[in-house]
Amino acid sequence: MKNLYGNIDDLKADHVRRLENLYRRKVPDTFLITPELARDVTHLSQELRRQIGLLIDRSGRVVSVIVGDAQKIVIPETPSHRTLPGRLKGLRCIHTHLKDEPLTSDDLTDLALLRLDMMAAVTMTPEGGVRMVHAAHILPKGSPEAPYQILDGLPPHRLDIGFTEVIRALESELAQIQSGFSGARGEERAVLVSVTTAPRKIAEDSLAELKELAVSGGIEVVETVLQQRKKVDPRFLIGRGKLQDLNLLALQKGISLIIFDQEMNASQMRSITDQIELKVIDRTQLILDIFAQRAQTREGKLQVELAQLKYLLPRLVTKNTAMSRLTGGIGGRGPGETKLEINRRRVRERINHLEKILGEVIKHRDRQKARRTKKGLPVVSIIGYTNAGKSTLLNSLTQSRVLAEDRLFATLDPSSRRLRFPRDIEVIITDTVGFIRDLPKDLMVAFRATLEELQSADLLLHIVDVSNPRYKEQVQSVERILSELDLQHIKVLRVLNKIDRVSPDDVAYLVHTLGGIPISALERKTLVPLTEKVAEEIEILSSIA
Repeated sequence: MKNLYGNIDDLKADHVRRLENLYRRKVPDTFLITPELARDVTHLSQELRRQIGLLIDRSGRVVSVIVGDAQKIVIPETPSHRTLPGRLKGLRCIHTHLKDEPLTSDDLTDLALLRLDMMAAVTMTPEGGVRMVHAAHILPKGSPEAPYQILDGLPPHRLDIGFTEVIRALESELAQIQSGFSGARGEERAVLVSVTTAPRKIAEDSLAELKELAVSGGIEVVETVLQQRKKVDPRFLIGRGKLQDLNLLALQKGISLIIFDQEMNASQMRSITDQIELKVIDRTQLILDIFAQRAQTREGKLQVELAQLKYLLPRLVTKNTAMSRLTGGIGGRGPGETKLEINRRRVRERINHLEKILGEVIKHRDRQKARRTKKGLPVVSIIGYTNAGKSTLLNSLTQSRVLAEDRLFATLDPSSRRLRFPRDIEVIITDTVGFIRDLPKDLMVAFRATLEELQSADLLLHIVDVSNPRYKEQVQSVERILSELDLQHIKVLRVLNKIDRVSPDDVAYLVHTLGGIPISALERKTLVPLTEKVAEEIEILSSIA
């Protein structure tokens, strides 16, 4: 039967029939469970020596019957009952305990992780009758130490607890909490999580960058959680207890999204989303989402879609709710949004199609390169970490109006402008997509056509935001990516940007330790030494050619 779960292959036909008959039962609004239904379940449980569970919706209808073993039941996925911010699941779980024991820690964990309306355990008399019903519900304003309300044990004649009114009161309280946290712009509210074996300073810097990414993607960051472990859990990354804490935090602070700083594989994504009723994404998905928001040109949109599909292909698993939670909003928007849940064969076909189209883009770029070579115009490419000030520098040098904002990945589509220097030297200067630590490999592959444009550059201007406390790591990341792109043979000038945000003594120290030319891209008068140096390098390159 479709809604009969667990190992029932060894059950007698009579037992299966009696289990199926449970679906015909209805529980009145005010009852947690009727005494008659509780009695029938305990009788079956006593005969089978297995726990039996019922999932009951708010109309009082039994929607799932679960057959476990002597110690536990496994609650199945319920895709038709999704939790929303400020709401519970709309299902209560009533199950038997063969031993005379109250709710276990596993019961309470499932209550929190799945956001059930209530969790109840029915204990039995030796004859299989109902001894007591132990129940609990989430406490919206409870503390981390006491996040539940555990009710006094209920004898069989006291199961009329005003159930519907209790749930309405709980959801009213949750709705008040949610409305108090609703962002003015309707932003998603997120908790950022890092589970790492790295030193604390490195992990904190990475989390700080993840926060910048989240804010750049239009997400309100409510909390950050850093868990250092000797060994990361290969299945969940983070323990079930911590997941429970995150879910309760989400209820109490109106959080709808968890963002992991570590990239999750398909198995980890599935395990975590099976355990928690929240949308879960990782750092790579967040970056892909930002790219999806920023892509303006047809080429940019195609590249983002290709990267999204390549990332999601190994994560497209039949009957997995993880993927359905990713569609729409953060982590599931952009050019590929309508394709995130189609089958793997069609995804592969779409990937092949996109790669052919982008192959034509590469050929078109090659023709453009040939025309530029024919005209003999040198190419200067501005590179650097995201938000280092590349677009601002391009605007200041060429007096153009390329989009420049103080946020990560403000520029996605590359821009090119002509620039004439004194002594009648003319160049083409290009702005490129920003680099970032651990740039997702699928993004590197998808943006190959854009990044290969750097291969035709005669000179690279590496812009460094010296006001950023992580500038050393950012320089290393950019240089690592240049090496991966096999661009070491191209001359690089380091440009130390945003000197207006640091002291003169620090500027002198930075010039000494990093080398390079100090500028403020917002102040054209500081650019004179840079333009003179670029013109000098171009003259040298021209004389060699």
